[in-house]
Amino acid sequence: MNTISNPTPTLETLLAVEACREAARRYSHGVDRLDPDTMRSAYWPDGTDDHGTFVGNAHDFVEHCMTGHTRWAWTMHSIFNHRVEISGDGRTGRGEVYNVTNLMRADERVLDTWYGRYLDEYEQRDGEWRILHRVCVHEGDTAQAVPDGMPIDAAAFRQGAFDRPSNGRRFGP
Repeated sequence: MNTISNPTPTLETLLAVEACREAARRYSHGVDRLDPDTMRSAYWPDGTDDHGTFVGNAHDFVEHCMTGHTRWAWTMHSIFNHRVEISGDGRTGRGEVYNVTNLMRADERVLDTWYGRYLDEYEQRDGEWRILHRVCVHEGDTAQAVPDGMPIDAAAFRQGAFDRPSNGRRFGP
């Protein structure tokens, strides 16, 4: 198997690894901004997602998230330690993504934090990489009451919920 750990990966392998990582970033951006089109673009239409409370078609999972995530005022998926291995034929890949997600409840000042991993299978079709299968693995979680505010006046800043859902706004103001 041709992997990123190979001391001399090919340019094609490096580009494939980055494309797989970009699919994971699209997922995170889409779910946090309640942007179903961006989130859907991370998965192939015939892809699957096993998120414990939902197991099935990945595009159906997107719709599940668009309603399920409204219980939080905001969410922030932080993904890191993203290891990707590309198959020898350069058409499939496997990945493991570490994930810490903060979710502020909409109805009370409680911050839920999720610790876990995504186990992904990627596939390239017509030059594009997307997630074909994803399994969400739970490592731990916490819920913590959050006192009001920081010692600065944060009210002067744009508040994160102003663009949730993003209504197709890609990046920037």
